[in-house]
Amino acid sequence: MAYDFLGLVNDVNTRLNEVQLTSDNFSSAAGFYQQAKDAVNSSVRYINQSHFQWPFNHVEQEEDLSTGVTRYALPSDCKTVDMDTFRIKRNTTLNNETAKLRILSYEEYLETYVDQEYNASANTGVPRYVFQTPNFEYGVTPQPDKDYEIVYEYYRYPVDMIGATDVPIVPERFRHVIIDGAMYYAYLFRSNTQDATVIKDKFDDGISQMRTMLINRTDYVRSTAINRSSLFGSVTGVSA
Repeated sequence: MAYDFLGLVNDVNTRLNEVQLTSDNFSSAAGFYQQAKDAVNSSVRYINQSHFQWPFNHVEQEEDLSTGVTRYALPSDCKTVDMDTFRIKRNTTLNNETAKLRILSYEEYLETYVDQEYNASANTGVPRYVFQTPNFEYGVTPQPDKDYEIVYEYYRYPVDMIGATDVPIVPERFRHVIIDGAMYYAYLFRSNTQDATVIKDKFDDGISQMRTMLINRTDYVRSTAINRSSLFGSVTGVSA
């Protein structure tokens, strides 16, 4: 079956010996079939909520800063932003180089730089620092003196699937995990708590495997130790 909303719902229907839906009757399906749709979306939602930084939810955002403006709203679908990724993009027209921004705490910004928001001529230039505000905005300092381009990365909240051809954000190789989760919710809909308990364990194991494959990684560490033998040669056989 195709890897889309219709295909996933029909996977559930097949496991439960229900008639499969088609693209013609998918949108109007009711009763158990509507529950099957809800089960698939609930499964994908559960997977997404089980970890904040799934790679498939990663987004690179690029936007223009405005001259004289310090604070900017984060995207509405932003779950968590990686503050360590903010950088000013090279722009030959504005005559600026690419520059990574250093993280500044909101408290330090208020103590040291906040006057730039009330004094248009104070502390302007190419931004060097970025901070996050309590109301899910980010800000830069110095206050931009030109409309510089900024780039940063965040992890989004995916939207539910609606149409038959909608494709889930979760990669296809984890289709079986989505279906195990959908079966868990389908069994709950049918008050089959025994089978729901069994499949829930399998569902959680699948998410654990996803985390191992996609999240857990060992960073490469380069040794900075000095090899004395390479500097002075071997001392074997040297007499006094």
